Amino acid sequence: MHQAHRAYNGMAATELEGVVWQKSRHSNSQGSCVEFAKLPGGNVAMRNSRHPDGPALVYTPAEIEALLLGVKDGEFDHLV
Repeated sequence: MHQAHRAYNGMAATELEGVVWQKSRHSNSQGSCVEFAKLPGGNVAMRNSRHPDGPALVYTPAEIEALLLGVKDGEFDHLV
């Protein structure tokens, strides 16, 4: 990531240079997946794998923790 750039919600994923994007091993072969990357400073970026140059949303570790705990507890099972 360029030192001059500050990570913010809705930024172009291409501005996050040097980060490692990760998607679930449960992703399908059509590329329909959400990818995550840990950013310097501890925040986490999220992007759509179908649009890797599109926007990335940036969340705090606490926000990601709340999301993951909700997923593990089944709070979002009604969405699929």
